[in-house]
Amino acid sequence: MNSRFSSILLTLALAVPCTNAQQPRGIADAVNNLADQPATRIEFSLDRSQLQSAEDSYLYGGTSHHNAALYGITVYTFHYSRPVFYTPEVMAQIVNTYHAAGWQHLVNVNATPEQSASPAAPITDMWLHFSGMEIDNVTVLVRAQREMNLIQISCLLQPLDLLHLSGHFGIPKVDPSAVMVPAPDGR
Repeated sequence: MNSRFSSILLTLALAVPCTNAQQPRGIADAVNNLADQPATRIEFSLDRSQLQSAEDSYLYGGTSHHNAALYGITVYTFHYSRPVFYTPEVMAQIVNTYHAAGWQHLVNVNATPEQSASPAAPITDMWLHFSGMEIDNVTVLVRAQREMNLIQISCLLQPLDLLHLSGHFGIPKVDPSAVMVPAPDGR
């Protein structure tokens, strides 16, 4: 994760109003209808005790050095038999649903609308929900040619804690060439 992304997260933490969030209603159905073909689907969830055990023994080598509180992570992986087309109207519905529920959307400014619908390389969207200056929910959607991953995290994190989670628990490492910025209005 690059320093620009870290700076953006810190700025967002200071600018986004306090509310309480759950995953917005309708997201699961929209994600299931995002692709133009059926998928095989795998999902798993880790609860707070499983995450604490993993954090203590693996992520930090037994010594936790931050105050992040992870309450649960759910990962959905969709596999497609051939390259997929992600329906722009359904993606717009997902974006609008999160926006209406008060979530902040971060996108890779290097991705064009064509790449978003038929990605040659993975495209990442991230939504953050804040409670005061802390993140209380994170959703990451990674769309690729033959696979899509949706990661939903219930937490209480400082924005920089996301750096520590990148690459663990099914949370993808952010592409170092990606430039993640707040999405423009309507995206």
